[in-house]
Amino acid sequence: MNFFIASTLFAVVILVYWFILELFAMLFRATGLPDDKARFQVLSILTGAGFTTRESEMLISTKARRKLSSATMMFGYVFNVTIVSALVNLFMSLKWTQLDDIVFGNMLPVIIACILIVLCRVRTVRKQIDRILSILAGRIVHDDSANTILLMDYIGHDSIANVILREVPPSLQNLPLSESGLRSEHNIMVMLVERDGYKVEPATAGTVFLPGDRLTVFGNYKVIKSVFRANERFA
Repeated sequence: MNFFIASTLFAVVILVYWFILELFAMLFRATGLPDDKARFQVLSILTGAGFTTRESEMLISTKARRKLSSATMMFGYVFNVTIVSALVNLFMSLKWTQLDDIVFGNMLPVIIACILIVLCRVRTVRKQIDRILSILAGRIVHDDSANTILLMDYIGHDSIANVILREVPPSLQNLPLSESGLRSEHNIMVMLVERDGYKVEPATAGTVFLPGDRLTVFGNYKVIKSVFRANERFA
């Protein structure tokens, strides 16, 4: 096999890998995982690198992510062992006269794949994809009337999350933050509050939650979900 054919085969495999990475990253983003963390963890799973960080805890924080992680592992294994081997064996078994025809015949799919990759990196296109995924994930994961939570990051054993209150839970209604028990009973710290689209401001002891508030909180992720009765949302 000459250098041009080998290079083309390598490029095709890389492009397919990149497309798969983008696909699974979008699926993880649909579960509420931030984009940069989703991309890194998916790359680690697909390549079998075994590179683990505290961020990997996000992948087992929910049942949906655990199932998706398992599917990604299986797909990555099958792709690495079967698909790549099949492509290599196919090219090696063909005659030299056939190889050139196949390489040039694959140029169109390669070009299309390159265009798709470039488009996925464009911010406006990504926003449209996120909007579509948000609608689909919203219909599947939670009701529009439910409070929602988005995991932002992990710090130690706790996490930073963004909570949108479509309705204030009964246990927190008409109570100032100092009397809510969030800090004393649940070890949840409310750091920031955004109300009516105004500038985000730090929460105070006298803050009373209202429907529509967007909160930035710190604490145990599962406890936050339970206290605020929130379902995971798409980023």
